[in-house]
Amino acid sequence: MTEQPRTVVRTGSPQPQRKTTSMCQHQPPCPSADSPDREAAHLVAHHPEQGWSLLCNGVLLFEDTGELLPDGKIIAPHRPLDAARVATAA
Repeated sequence: MTEQPRTVVRTGSPQPQRKTTSMCQHQPPCPSADSPDREAAHLVAHHPEQGWSLLCNGVLLFEDTGELLPDGKIIAPHRPLDAARVATAA
């Protein structure tokens, strides 16, 4: 007896919905992941040997200054220019 291929029909969204909640319990609260000063939040986990840190607002901060926000948005690295590359007016 030969087994027939089955058709699987999925309903609903392909990925489960994530509920984003703030981990911050500080008073006053740390900046949210959406705010421009999000990097000022307290550290929750720090792994310099792996090159990343987790902030209490859910932001993953990488040693190259790139960021991964809780909603999956990527913030490109924004390192300051080297002193050798900065031109000064004479």
